[in-house]
Parts: sequence; C-alpha cells; structure tokens
Amino acid sequence: MANVIKLRKGLDINLKGKAAASNRISVKPSGEYALVPEDFPGVMPKVVVKEGDHVKAGDALFVNKKFPEVGFASPVSGTVTAVVRGERRKLLCVKVKPDDKQEFRDFGVKDPATLKGEAVMKALLEGGLLGFVNQLPYAVSATPDALPKSIFVSAFRDMPLTADFNVELEGNEKAFQAGLTALSKIAKTYLGISPAQASGPLASMKDVEVNVFDGPCPAANVGVQVNHLDPVNKGEVVWTVDPTTVIFIGRLFVEGKVRMNRTIAVAGSEMQQPCYADVLVGQPLKDVLAGHFNGGDHVRLINGNPLTGRKCSLDDYVGGHTSEVTAIPEGDDCDEMLGWIMPRINEFSANRSYFSWLFGKAKEYVLDARVKGGERHMIMSGEYDSVMPMDIYPEYLIKAIITGNIDKMEQLGIYEVAPEDFALAEFVDSSKLELQRIVREGLDMLRKENA
Repeated sequence: MANVIKLRKGLDINLKGKAAASNRISVKPSGEYALVPEDFPGVMPKVVVKEGDHVKAGDALFVNKKFPEVGFASPVSGTVTAVVRGERRKLLCVKVKPDDKQEFRDFGVKDPATLKGEAVMKALLEGGLLGFVNQLPYAVSATPDALPKSIFVSAFRDMPLTADFNVELEGNEKAFQAGLTALSKIAKTYLGISPAQASGPLASMKDVEVNVFDGPCPAANVGVQVNHLDPVNKGEVVWTVDPTTVIFIGRLFVEGKVRMNRTIAVAGSEMQQPCYADVLVGQPLKDVLAGHFNGGDHVRLINGNPLTGRKCSLDDYVGGHTSEVTAIPEGDDCDEMLGWIMPRINEFSANRSYFSWLFGKAKEYVLDARVKGGERHMIMSGEYDSVMPMDIYPEYLIKAIITGNIDKMEQLGIYEVAPEDFALAEFVDSSKLELQRIVREGLDMLRKENA
C-alpha cells in the first residue's frame, strides 16, 4: 500500500474555465515549429545548426554551452528556417519548417529493465532529453556532471486551471512505466500521486516508491514532495521530472524515437471553449488556440497556469514544459466603487475578507491579473508559512535573498526550493512582492557563487 502523507497548509483557488476531459481536440500540423531555450532554466544555449540545414526529429538544435553533450532535440524533421536572436545576440528560438512526411532519428528500441544507469544516461544524452529534466539545487536543467541521490516525479497537478495528467496518461501507460523504470536505474525514484489517483494505474507503477500526498495546493509541487521525503542538503543533487517528460523518456526506449506529442489544457474564463488539445512541443499557440481564443486588449494570455506561467502572445509556442495555456482578464478596464470595502460575494479572498467564503469550495471565481496594491514593506505575519507545507522559514529566506546574505540563504533552505514553491505565497502576499522572481535571482546568485 502506498505511503500517505497528509498536508494541512496550502490554498486551493477554484477558477472558472477548467478544461473538460470530455472535450478533447487534435490540433492540425503547423507550418512551423520552434524550440525556445527560455523553457530550460540555467542553460546557456549554443546553436549547432544553421539556416537551411535539414534535421530529423530527435536531432539537436542547440546544446548547453557548458555541457555540449547535453543537446535539445528537434520535435520535428524539416528544414531550419531561422535562428532568432534578441538583444546582445541572446538566442530566442530555433525555427524548423516540417517535412510533409516526418523522419525520426533511430536510437534503437531498448528494454530499460535490462540496462544499467550509465546506459540510461547515455541514451538520454543521445536523445536530447536530459535537458528536459530539472535538478535541485538551483531549479535548473539537469547536467551530467553530478548524479542525483534521488529522482522525484509528481504525477498530479493542483495549481489553478492546470491540466489533469490522467488525461494525458491515457494510452501512454506503457511509455510512462518504461520512463520510470529507466529513471530508477540512475537513482531511487519517488512517484507522488493524489488520493484520487490511488485506485488507478499510477498506484501500481513498478520500480518506484509511490507516495500519496493528501492536502490542498501546493501538495502536487515536486519541491514539497522532496522536502517531505528526501530534503536536499548542500553538495547533494536531486532530479525532478515532469510526468510528461517521463513519457518522452519512455518513448525513447519503447519506440527508439524522440516523439514529443503531448496533451495540454486550454483553459481560463476568457477561453471560448476550454478543452484538452493534442499538440506537439514547439507548435505555435496561434494554431493551438484557433477557434478558442480571439485575443483582446483586456485579456492576458499565459503560457502555463495563472500562478507560475509567463505572459505570452499568440506568436509564442508550446514550451518544453507547457502543460496548459490559460487566459484570464487583464483587469486594466475595471472601475470598482469603494474597492475592497464593498461586501462582495463574487471575489476570492484567502482570508475571508469577502462573504464569498460562505458559498464553499465549489464556487468558481473569475480573477484578473491585477496586483491590487503597490509594493510595500514586508510584514512578518506568517502569510507565507500558512500556504507553504515545507519545513523552512519562507519569510526569513526571502529577506536573506533580498539582502544578498548567502550564508543565511544556505541555512534557511534555499537549496531545496524552486520559484514555483513560492507561487501561492506570492498570491497571498500583502506586501505585493514578486517572490518567484526574487527566489530565481537568489538561486542564480548562489549558483554563480558556487560555480
């Protein structure tokens, strides 16, 4: 029987516009695909192709400059049409025009159960998939210079409007199991599931330790699971793997191909028809959202969920870790009489400032992107701690990062956190601080110091 870990701290935000599993569409192939280095934190990209080159699906488009053996595979076969750069020649993306008939680089079918860890690592490097794995500390793409002491996979998601992994798992159970088996050859692998998944196929996955995390958001955050099962200390490395990446890895062994087809949620109150869409990594959002999103001056499109995703436009692409694309009101056209003083029933409040809490957890809310206040002094009120089920002192850690106190940052547990772990704290923060940006800067500072 799976180990059950109960969490009390956290906050569930029930937003309107969830994708319905019964409404699933297949997006037609696009005329252009792109791989975006920004989707892989900590990577200094070096392009290994040039315009006019022909690549197969699985060939590397760019590599990590510090670790050239870590490549990033093309999702399609075709002709490289553009290497797009921004200010100071920063690589923005590599675009590929797909062939009419797709060609896959053949890596050979392998049974991961018969392989050793070194062979699995070699296969991940050859297939250009190691960079899709993240590591703690620093919350960056994994590198081959330090093997992990453990590997964590969270097979459920609980951020607002996020995609249900069970929808994507359907039909991919064999590849998911193969991916878990392959990862288990490198280090002990933990699989986190929700109570609702305890009676499904995920609970019977082999070669991993299955743990049930029962509690409000952010119980699904892999950082929370690491904190409760195998905390990261200085000098240690832990890998965290998105469940979709596990499927990619499994396909590499089961099919001998890098096939980056995935299912994402198209969600949000500003989407005309919230649904699940079968897409390919690198596909333009304008093709994915055709018929579902018309844009507008007062709508925010987000590549990801409303708490951790980044603001984008229809000119962007499905990212390497994109599990949902959401749309919410921008809020720049709102004019509320008396502001928060009004006794509202349709506004969400984490501390019951409105009467809406009387309607229970089933009530759905339409939240916009407004911050509703300016940045102000930090008040040590325990706000962060109330929504973070981790054994750290989040408010003191944020203060240490702001002041650049590296010794304090290490003592307060920065090695085991990622920016997304502070998403809910940022949402409830009365000081209106950009906590995820602050944590990212702190991690980059520490990584540079220890380089």
